[in-house]
Amino acid sequence: MQLTIKGVGEQVHVLSHLLAKNPVNLYERVQKDHLVRLFFSKFSENEVEVTVFVTPDPLVLVNGTDKAYDITHYINDREFVVSSIFTSLIRSALATGLNGKPKEEYAEWVSHPFDLTFSFGPVATDLEELTIRELFEPLGYTVLFETEEPDYTFSLKERSSALYISVRGNVTLQNGLQQLFILIPLLDNYKHYYIDEREIEKLERYGEGWLEHHPLREVIIRKTLRFKELYSHFGLTDVRRVEHIPLNELRYERIVEKVKSLSKRRKIVDFGSGEGKLSAKLAFVDGVEEVLAVEPSTSETVKAVKRFERLKEEKEGFIEPIPLWGSVFYFDERLQGKDVMILCEVIEHLDEERLPKVMELILNQYMPATLIITTPNNEFNEVYGMEEERRHEDHRFEWTREQFKDWCNKVKTDDYFVEFEGIGDIDRVKGTPTQMCTFTRKEETL
Repeated sequence: MQLTIKGVGEQVHVLSHLLAKNPVNLYERVQKDHLVRLFFSKFSENEVEVTVFVTPDPLVLVNGTDKAYDITHYINDREFVVSSIFTSLIRSALATGLNGKPKEEYAEWVSHPFDLTFSFGPVATDLEELTIRELFEPLGYTVLFETEEPDYTFSLKERSSALYISVRGNVTLQNGLQQLFILIPLLDNYKHYYIDEREIEKLERYGEGWLEHHPLREVIIRKTLRFKELYSHFGLTDVRRVEHIPLNELRYERIVEKVKSLSKRRKIVDFGSGEGKLSAKLAFVDGVEEVLAVEPSTSETVKAVKRFERLKEEKEGFIEPIPLWGSVFYFDERLQGKDVMILCEVIEHLDEERLPKVMELILNQYMPATLIITTPNNEFNEVYGMEEERRHEDHRFEWTREQFKDWCNKVKTDDYFVEFEGIGDIDRVKGTPTQMCTFTRKEETL
């Protein structure tokens, strides 16, 4: 874990005094049994580069003492990354700069902006680059990722989820450090220490002068504090904006969006419709005239019927879905020639050797204009800490992204195009928890 501060321009050498560190000496301390070092790799009148890094003790990270940290999210290729652990360990080394309290003769430089670049990493984050930019750019920074700037390119192992980030701006050293101490833990999205009212004090102190004007202020506060009991201090009462959206809801939303984007969507078949949640959402889509909710389970169908009846009474514009008993293994002429057919989290519940016949029935006999299939991405199970198990006891298999793509391309027949996308939180190596393939009949694209 490391943070490098590079400053260029007139009088930039005073950064050493603002940090209260002698550029000739190596700073070395032990913090919570982890070794913290700080050194100057460049030091002149107009250019300074100083790096602080931590060498963690892996035994302390996993032992059973009160010093142990939960490092569940760092198993495999997320070794030891810049995170809330890192910021807590380097706080003492950078305390003078963070607090803006150098020796009196250098106090005037605390409020002086310098051309500074903060480079830090490795970072393991599920945030997209656009979101990271939205955190830093409103503060006046230019954001650079490891492949964009040769000076900050690091050789990482193939397919590593870690990256290095550099942010450059005209900023005071104190403001820059305080912003990093709030935003770095957000990138990792995981707090490794107990959060209480002291976190409010830190947020107020380090966020003074910039946080109140940040476009993502509420998001930053909520992710920093984590618990709604602390939100009221900042006048935040509505927690809906940051509530975790269940993965099944994300799947339904993405499928509905896909259906809305289709020019041909009048008649829809929802295979394995269960208690009718997805069918009900599809019934509100403009242009949809018929939804067939096909389900082999009688008990699930009863729940679906009650849902449909309630929504018909409560909501306008609801096209009541038609429940049908049925299975993907048996031909039903009522399902032929529909605009859209959906198998949402269905195929993994079937024996893999029976799938070819299922696809032959759908693509060669039912022949929908569009077929949408979603299934779990086995690779993402590692993010959940489920490397050796499946997500549901009834799953007969779970495929990697490559396996799913290979299978779809083999079964698609010459009459269909295929398109792949992910649903849910993104891990840079493992992808998304759900993978989706859309089969589009070629004659529909002509």
